[in-house]
Amino acid sequence: MRAVLAFVLAVIGLTTSAAIAQEGSGRVVVVELYTSQGCSSCPPADKLLGKLAERDDVIPLALHVDYWDYIGWKDEFADPAHTQRQRGYARAWNQRTIYTPQMVVGGLHGVVGNRPMDVATLIQKHAMATPRADVTLSRAGEAVTIEAQALGEIAPAQVHLVRYTPSAQVDIRRGENAGRKLTYHNIVTEWRTLGAWDGAAPLRLTETVKGDGPVVVIVQEGTHGLILAAARLR
Repeated sequence: MRAVLAFVLAVIGLTTSAAIAQEGSGRVVVVELYTSQGCSSCPPADKLLGKLAERDDVIPLALHVDYWDYIGWKDEFADPAHTQRQRGYARAWNQRTIYTPQMVVGGLHGVVGNRPMDVATLIQKHAMATPRADVTLSRAGEAVTIEAQALGEIAPAQVHLVRYTPSAQVDIRRGENAGRKLTYHNIVTEWRTLGAWDGAAPLRLTETVKGDGPVVVIVQEGTHGLILAAARLR
């Protein structure tokens, strides 16, 4: 419980970097935030994601959805594919509705994104879990080489390549957040599914990526299951 509390304090900016460094190191945890510029309850979650973006043991990703666009402000980062990915989680969990802000931790647990203690508890849970696979990335120019191996028997998995913009400020002129200048972090700009992997043999892929922005690779059970492993190049 003490470790979880220290983590909460760190991500909301109430402790020093030394306190962050004392946190136990486990495997990297992917946190997906489903958010919208048109959602009045989203800015605290967006800010929390920004705090998580300062950490090396968490890969936070902001997936802006399009279902708030009708109320007067079109989210310039929204992508219908992000909405569909969120709906996929809802189907996997037998839930009938989706909402913002929602954080999905490790591909397995959904939580209201503006509740730091709940988010921290889930991150801690996934960080301390036994690793199921290992993935490493290397880069040479526009070529990114992906290598992965299972650390035991795994369910069939999908391999995803994700690109994101580290930060951007937006002046919102209409909708629920009208008049606010908000900063967004780790804004997903591309989500590419590279193919399936059953873990029976080590995986090695080389993909072309444009530009020198961050690259994330996620290995996930099925289409909306547990994230087995993830790695990032920044």
